[in-house]
Amino acid sequence: MKAYVFPGQGAQFVGMGKDLYENNPLAKEMFEKANEILGFRITDLMFAGTDEDLRQTKVTQPAIFLHSVILAKTLGDQFQPAMTAGHSLGEFSALVAAGALSFEDGLVLVSKRAMAMQKACEATPSTMAAVLGLSDEVVEEITAGITDEVVVCANYNCPGQLVISGSIPGIDQACEKLLAAGAKRALKLKVGGAFHSPLMEPARAELAAAIEATEIKKPICPVYQNVDAKPHTDPAEIKANLIAQLTAPVRWTQTAQHMIADGADHFIELGPGAVLQGLVKKINKEMTTEGMQ
Repeated sequence: MKAYVFPGQGAQFVGMGKDLYENNPLAKEMFEKANEILGFRITDLMFAGTDEDLRQTKVTQPAIFLHSVILAKTLGDQFQPAMTAGHSLGEFSALVAAGALSFEDGLVLVSKRAMAMQKACEATPSTMAAVLGLSDEVVEEITAGITDEVVVCANYNCPGQLVISGSIPGIDQACEKLLAAGAKRALKLKVGGAFHSPLMEPARAELAAAIEATEIKKPICPVYQNVDAKPHTDPAEIKANLIAQLTAPVRWTQTAQHMIADGADHFIELGPGAVLQGLVKKINKEMTTEGMQ
């Protein structure tokens, strides 16, 4: 059973989507439409910008979304998902690919999400850190024990790999305690802020109104959402989960486990990079994985 998965922020690279644009008329048309909707030529930054250009949240998120969704659309009738899921930002790609959101609405929401997150990051300096080699339970216990600062578990990526998110002093304090508890690594990430933490509340509130006003249809297959790692087809549930997503953790480990339990045995990653293929293999090495860029 085929599960299509869509990457999140961090998978971007200069040149992403260029072959698609140059060799597929539908892709070219969709990329040009995106330039129009966004009001700037994101394709110039994607195909020939600098790493620095692509690292700006307002560019990164729409760029990854476009690469992923346009890939899915160019597959035409070959795109027959039994289920879809996306990591953080990738959830928007998964919803568009599965027909729950239109391409245009998805792009507008992703752009608004990126701007709102950027604003929240600038309002409160914050960060994230990758923690390797500890069980989820130990990381949860240590972060819960820090009460004078904001620190939460943000991304459950695969067993033994968890990302924490919060204020800079909180993350520093947590990294020290996690290393003392036996973590192989507790490494601060080069990110703009504390994604998937309570510090994203201003962004969540801003995005909520835009999501509420957007039409979401029943998708062609179940979409496994980050907030609860479960399959959803009901538009009202999808909307509520999408709104909650910015301040809630990404439960990727649990998502992949649920998809496998429901029959997925072949994971296809659409979009830049191969991060999700690697995570799926770490969650269950029996899975067949492939990627398309």
